[in-house]
Amino acid sequence: MVTGASDGIGKAIAVQLAEAGLNLVLVARRQELLKALAADLTRKHRIEARVLAFDLGQPVAAGAVVAATESLDVGLLAAVAGFGTSGRFIDGPLDRELDMIDVNCRAVVDLSHHFARRFAAQQRGGLILMSSLLAFQGVPRAANYAATKAFVQTFAEALRLELSPCGVDVVASAPGPVRSGFEARANMRMSAAAEPEVVARQTLAALGRQTTVRPGLLSKFLEASLVPLPRGLRSRIMGVVMGGMTRHQNDNGEKQDRGFA
Repeated sequence: MVTGASDGIGKAIAVQLAEAGLNLVLVARRQELLKALAADLTRKHRIEARVLAFDLGQPVAAGAVVAATESLDVGLLAAVAGFGTSGRFIDGPLDRELDMIDVNCRAVVDLSHHFARRFAAQQRGGLILMSSLLAFQGVPRAANYAATKAFVQTFAEALRLELSPCGVDVVASAPGPVRSGFEARANMRMSAAAEPEVVARQTLAALGRQTTVRPGLLSKFLEASLVPLPRGLRSRIMGVVMGGMTRHQNDNGEKQDRGFA
């Protein structure tokens, strides 16, 4: 099962799993895109692909996904769906920030709880949870987004230790900027970014081998540069980086936008 499968990293993971011959459950909001992807992957790789069009920001959506897959032999959950906003926290609508917590945290916990229990009972399975380079310190102009990813990061670290004795692998994927629709929808401008296919490939390769993977050269470079620094200094540096990515909002009077991964 891949959530956020209609675009970006989620789509790239779905494609690479299909290339490996695995059947898929594709979850995202945009049904037509999912149907087109499912048809393409089925034709190219002779796999089965089921489409579930749900907005995981809705509290009932995760339960609906669980109910729709009860009879399927699911062995992997890639919880990729998520979105971010940019700009000062106090300038954005509160409902959008709360919606982000629902998608990035609540839905991840809901789906992880159900599928981890299934995987533990069958003594095999895997969870891929999407963290971020921003998860390791507070980040001005991405305060709430960074906080949601910090939640996912610590959640994944603990789950890996809890579930490993049950035969269940867990990995947190913490990429830096990724070249996808996320940039435009979150109203950011990135001068350098990794390709979704690279993030997907390195994330899948790390499952069962690492607790946290930082896909892409930029993510690895920034990790090496920032980790030795005090947390407060890292926050200030990341604030400068985010300031550069969102400077146009002040220049053009643009507002925050909602962007799904």
